[in-house]
Amino acid sequence: MTQSDNLVKELPLMEAFYTIQGEGFYTGHAAYFIRLAGCDVGCHWCDVKESWDENVHPKVSVEKIVSDAEQNGKLVVITGGEPLMWNLDYLTSQLKQRGIQTNIETSGAYELSGFWDWICLSPKKTKLPTQSVYDAANELKCIIYNHHDFTFAEEQAARVNKNAKLYLQVEWSKKDEMLPVLIDYVKNNPKWSISTQTHKYLDIP
Repeated sequence: MTQSDNLVKELPLMEAFYTIQGEGFYTGHAAYFIRLAGCDVGCHWCDVKESWDENVHPKVSVEKIVSDAEQNGKLVVITGGEPLMWNLDYLTSQLKQRGIQTNIETSGAYELSGFWDWICLSPKKTKLPTQSVYDAANELKCIIYNHHDFTFAEEQAARVNKNAKLYLQVEWSKKDEMLPVLIDYVKNNPKWSISTQTHKYLDIP
């Protein structure tokens, strides 16, 4: 199953859980995370590499996914893996019919599908976003692992729509080294804001 399929009614689900959004614009909000399996972007610092192979995770009906989400608040975040590997029109339409806010976190490597209230684009050098995601993104979140990532972030900022909020987030394993650099960068380039992985400091999923 790929995003070209119509009306996808089953999706490979790695996990789903109710927690506090730790990153980006919605930091601090209670949110139900739906983590779909499958990713071919291949970030070397990915902290959920077990999500990459969709074949080791069960296919779950959209009805079941939505029913579980309905028991856990009114804000859903679809993440991965790379969730846009799958056509998300049916999933998001069912969520919205139940009055649930639909947010997505994506690398943007596939064409946009789904009906979204908020799109967080976190682009990766290994597989750049499609124009459809650049155009629709509400939030650009660039991960800073090394100094060159600031150049990449500026390149990505030049490609998103003018209304997208701009965030820089240090990669967790490099925070001691790169966070002071990131802070100075944002002070010198105030169009950017800092996103911090607050859920890791809070020790929650």
